Amino acid sequence: MSSTFGQVFRIHTFGESHGGGVGVVIDGCPPRIPVSLEQIQHELDRRRPGQSEIVTPRKEADAAEILSGLHDGVTLGTPISIIVRNTDQRPGSYDEMAVKYRPSHADYTYDAKYGIRAPSGGGRASARETIGRVAAAAVARQVLNTLHPGIEILAWVKSIQDLNADVDPAVVTAEVIESNIVRTGDPAMVEAMIERIKAIRADGNSVGGVIECVIRNCPPGLGAPIFDKLEADLAKAMLSIPATKGFEIGSGFEGTLLTGREHNDPYRMVEGKVRTTSNRSGGVQGGISNGEHIVFRVAFKPTATIMTSQETVTSGGDNTELSGKGRHDACVLPRAVPIVEAMATLVLTDHLLRHQSLVH
Repeated sequence: MSSTFGQVFRIHTFGESHGGGVGVVIDGCPPRIPVSLEQIQHELDRRRPGQSEIVTPRKEADAAEILSGLHDGVTLGTPISIIVRNTDQRPGSYDEMAVKYRPSHADYTYDAKYGIRAPSGGGRASARETIGRVAAAAVARQVLNTLHPGIEILAWVKSIQDLNADVDPAVVTAEVIESNIVRTGDPAMVEAMIERIKAIRADGNSVGGVIECVIRNCPPGLGAPIFDKLEADLAKAMLSIPATKGFEIGSGFEGTLLTGREHNDPYRMVEGKVRTTSNRSGGVQGGISNGEHIVFRVAFKPTATIMTSQETVTSGGDNTELSGKGRHDACVLPRAVPIVEAMATLVLTDHLLRHQSLVH
């Protein structure tokens, strides 16, 4: 199973949703980087269940333990291992799902590939696996702060179903995003989005949407031509997040409606630096960052597990029906915002370290 991500700053996540715990091993972190456990915990708290009325009610403190790789709060350059114990496990809620495949979930495909799976909570297919990613990215964020301070990575809920937020990536702040439980950057859309999620959940259903993300103050030169393009690694990172179904950067699919004259980003010199007068490229050209804001969007499908009856089959090949049980998000987007930020942070940290090794 492919559980490793990154080339220089590498992470390896482990654990199942209802096992003893989940976590991550980080390899390639530079030595002498100050790392705060409080900052790691802060990011895990943004991702954890039970944090508001519109997310899964599973009660987990998601308390991080650092087992190796630090001395007196400073990295040693050796592997850093972080674990979060699972404490609120209810495997009994998944007895029926052990033999019946949940439609649009990973149950059948895991059985098809491995011939075995952990049915409780989806095992490795659960979004609980992303705890390791968020913890690793909190360490990566502190690497960025040390080696290249000033880089900002912010994500927000752009849309839920047909409700669209109006957000300017150049000026949106973390304070605005975190001021509401939906984590949208548009205060005018908060109540409508909350009510939509509540209505969908009351109907035993689920809903999806789009998360937008901006990377500000990224230096030019990150990324590599051909197969290691910056946007290619961002796309892989985002599409590895559970429930994702689409990725676009800059003008994205709407750029296909423009001509080259309309789409090109003209250059100009500003205070001795090469800049562009528009940013339809989304901050990346030829797979390499150009110093402008990197702006991309990630599509999330409706949560697969719903509380209404659906047609399915058993692992023995019999036709049957299944209604979801357990505790699930009716909309994953509010809790996915820190996960999108985390994966972007991991990609940027990895490429920054790769670039430094190249120029030095």
